[in-house]
Amino acid sequence: MKLFSKEQIYQGHVFSAKSQNIASAELMERAGIQIFNWLHIRMQGAQVPIHIFCGIGDNGGNGLVVARQLITHGYNVKTYIVNHSKTRSKDFLDNYDRIKNTTKDWPTLLNDDKSFPEIDPNDIIVDAIFGTGLNRDVDNWIVNLFKHFRDQKAFTLSIDIPSGLSTDKAPINPEAVVNAGYTLSFQSPKLVFFLPETAKYTVQWEALDIGIDPQFLLETDVDVELIGKNEVLPLYKPREKFSNKGNFGHAYIIGGSFGKMGAVTLASRSALLSGAGKVSAYIPKCGYTILQAAFPEAMVECDINEDFITDIKTEVEPTVIGLGIGLGLKPETIKALKKFLKENKRPLVLDADVIIILGKHKELLKLLPESTVLTPHPKELEHLIGEWTDDFDKLNKTKAFCETYKVIVVIKGFNTITVYNKKLFINTTGNPGLATAGTGYVLTGLITGLIAQEYNPLEAALFGVYLHGKSADIMVEDTGYQSLIASHVIEGVPLAYLDLFKQPEQPEVEEVENENN
Repeated sequence: MKLFSKEQIYQGHVFSAKSQNIASAELMERAGIQIFNWLHIRMQGAQVPIHIFCGIGDNGGNGLVVARQLITHGYNVKTYIVNHSKTRSKDFLDNYDRIKNTTKDWPTLLNDDKSFPEIDPNDIIVDAIFGTGLNRDVDNWIVNLFKHFRDQKAFTLSIDIPSGLSTDKAPINPEAVVNAGYTLSFQSPKLVFFLPETAKYTVQWEALDIGIDPQFLLETDVDVELIGKNEVLPLYKPREKFSNKGNFGHAYIIGGSFGKMGAVTLASRSALLSGAGKVSAYIPKCGYTILQAAFPEAMVECDINEDFITDIKTEVEPTVIGLGIGLGLKPETIKALKKFLKENKRPLVLDADVIIILGKHKELLKLLPESTVLTPHPKELEHLIGEWTDDFDKLNKTKAFCETYKVIVVIKGFNTITVYNKKLFINTTGNPGLATAGTGYVLTGLITGLIAQEYNPLEAALFGVYLHGKSADIMVEDTGYQSLIASHVIEGVPLAYLDLFKQPEQPEVEEVENENN
């Protein structure tokens, strides 16, 4: 799914009005009717008091359309105008006149914090105060209005975006943003719905089709995409019946040190379960018996050192190399890594200790092959790009890093974000159960195994992240969040693959008996 910027949504409105020969007010009417339909389907005429708070711009106009539709259909509606400026948009004024012609109960004008209405916790608040065009600080009395919303504990539905929340920067004052239970976002969700600092302002969201011209939506390139089943399914490579293991590549995992052989075991197992034809591991001698016993499908090569890697020498020709898992930070290991990177010509997937080493020895970054995949968690990312002020700064610095070194960075988190070529790809699978030791090694193995099967590095990163999260979503139904461990995620990979082709369950249709029988 494409995530359109606020500028692109505005351009889409202009394009649609011109191509369909309609006024902007008609587009506003469409959007308002879609929001009304969403409410009407769920409420079915229930007389729950609905308090609609409208700003004086276009989002306020949307709110007035919703209010008018609800009133026309007999709902219990109270409308308020949050009078925060002397400037009104044309479409707001048009809809203000229309609602005054619809009901004798005209909207109540709010000018300060002395006249806030009483709202019962069982009522509904519709927030249509500010939209994506907000470009100034929220007035103090309106901040108090938002606090009033929170204090009343009523369900809050935001139109397009929670009022006070920007689409491209983190809020300076958290109190100056509406906390929505649900947000109905126009045409596509917003990037802020997926970032740790801003996702908290809406519990749930849904994208509403507001009638922007399909041609515009199809032809417009975006900087952010949402990755779900529909996006990864076309990437899937089916197997020919006469294929053999040689057709699916050789994944090579380099890592491990005394006490950290579980990391290599997890990565190696997940590489093979991703579909790689063969998996080999290069480890210190102390891990030989452990890996051969725990994972007999793997082939093993050992360093001359007992406890950590000192010289990477292999007799095989792998398709791709996953590097860094449990590697350790010994000086001898760092020296061996430098030598390896100077000589290596194979695609790389990098994780854990190797990312920390690269952060301390940034001259080594220039040795990485183009489209190397790095899979840092936030603290490891900090070694690469430095500290950041907020999530947007983090993403911008990661984009710059990827552009400088021509690499792919997978920022692990609840909504894992893959960064490549100035674009962001937001994953939609996964859950808090993944916040446990070893799951990152499983992801590294999956991506390595997919590259072995001739998925290009970006495809492998997107597909691997999706499968990793989907596996956790499937397995957590039996384990719960607290008891999900990395081995469960590996066990769930086959189920995640099968789920790609699972059809949604169809409701059972009761057969009606023919009266003539």
